[in-house]
Amino acid sequence: MFSLTPFVHGFGTGAGLIIAIGAQNAHVLRVGLLRRHVGLTVATCIAVDVIAITAGVAGMGALIQGQPWLLAIARWGGAAFLVWYGTGALRRALSSDGALMAGAGGPGAAPTVRQAFAAVLAVSLLNPHMYLDTVVLLGAIGGQQPAGQQVSFTVGATTASTLWFLMLGLGARRLAPWFAKPAAWRCLDAGIAVVMFSISLFLAFTPLHTTP
Repeated sequence: MFSLTPFVHGFGTGAGLIIAIGAQNAHVLRVGLLRRHVGLTVATCIAVDVIAITAGVAGMGALIQGQPWLLAIARWGGAAFLVWYGTGALRRALSSDGALMAGAGGPGAAPTVRQAFAAVLAVSLLNPHMYLDTVVLLGAIGGQQPAGQQVSFTVGATTASTLWFLMLGLGARRLAPWFAKPAAWRCLDAGIAVVMFSISLFLAFTPLHTTP
C-alpha cells in the first residue's frame, strides 16, 4: 500500500545520493551535450538504477556488505575503471579541438547504437559508486523501513533517479551554446578527469566497511 512519508523519505535520500558528480552523471551530461543516443543513455541509466535500488531494498545491499571479497572487487575494480575513464577525459582535455555544433555532434566520430549502449552499461555497471549509493546505502536505509513501507520508499528513490537523469540528459541541450567553443569542452573534460581521479584515490585509500 502506498504511503506518502516513506515515499518522500526515499525520494529525498535517493536524490541526495544520486545527484552528485560521478562517472555516470558525467557521461550522461556529455551525451546530452553531444545529442548522441540521449534517449538510450538516459533510459539505460534509469533502468539500472531501478533494478539496483529495488534489489538493494529487497536484501542485496545487506548481502554485499557482509561479503568482504565483494567489497574488495568493487573497491579495486572500481578504482581501476575510474582511472581509465579519467585518463580518457584527460586526453580529450589536452588534445580536443572540436566544438559542439548546433543539432549535430561534437568532438570525435558519432558512436553506433551498440557502442553507445556498451558505453553507458560500462559507466554504470563498472562504477562502484553506483553500487554503493543504490544497492548498499539506499538498500540498507530502505530495508530498515517497515515491511509495508518498503515499496513506497523504493518508488520514491527510483522516482528521484528517473527525474534526475531526464533532467540531466534532456536538459543538457540548454547548455549547448556554452559548449560551442573547444575551450569549453576541454574545461568539462578536465573537470571530469579531476573528479574521476579523486574518487579513484578515495577508493584506493579508504577500505569499504563490512557489516559485523
